[in-house]
Amino acid sequence: MIRMVIGSLAGAVAMFVVGFLFFATPLQLVGLSTAGDAPNAAIQVALAQNLPGTGTYVVPSPMTAPGAVLYGKGPIAVVHYNSLGFSSSSMAVVVAGFVHEWIVALILGFALLGIAGRVTDFASRMRLLLLFSVGASALTLFSDPIWMHQDWRYAIYSFVGSVAMLAAAGIVIARWFLPNGSTVQ
Repeated sequence: MIRMVIGSLAGAVAMFVVGFLFFATPLQLVGLSTAGDAPNAAIQVALAQNLPGTGTYVVPSPMTAPGAVLYGKGPIAVVHYNSLGFSSSSMAVVVAGFVHEWIVALILGFALLGIAGRVTDFASRMRLLLLFSVGASALTLFSDPIWMHQDWRYAIYSFVGSVAMLAAAGIVIARWFLPNGSTVQ
């Protein structure tokens, strides 16, 4: 148990490093669309004037008859709106993100520990881990472009980054922190 907690911490560090590369460096621009400074300022003013507070908004809302007509004509957007803003270099965000990754690594670690006695070789453990990572990431990240009509570019980028993060954590845990099959009872 202690070994798994330590292994999950090491896995979370690997996940953090891979996540940093994908989502905190200029590499993230591969998945993002950008507008210029003037359109950004105009959109920010329009958001502040028209949205009541932090939330995720479908614009226009198809839940009313006039909104459904506007939604059908386009343009449409799903806006993840934070009315307060935030600092991307906030230490609180970094710590909360790392704790989140450690919890995910713990879940991965205990799942791998649960099969360690039956799936004893590293290659088979990795195959299971990668398939579950791909499946979970595909469900969560491809749902938005399919159901909410969001862009595929960011979804695919996030999918690749998420699978890489999960795989990094899983590889660390499976390689160095799981017992071999002969010692698991």
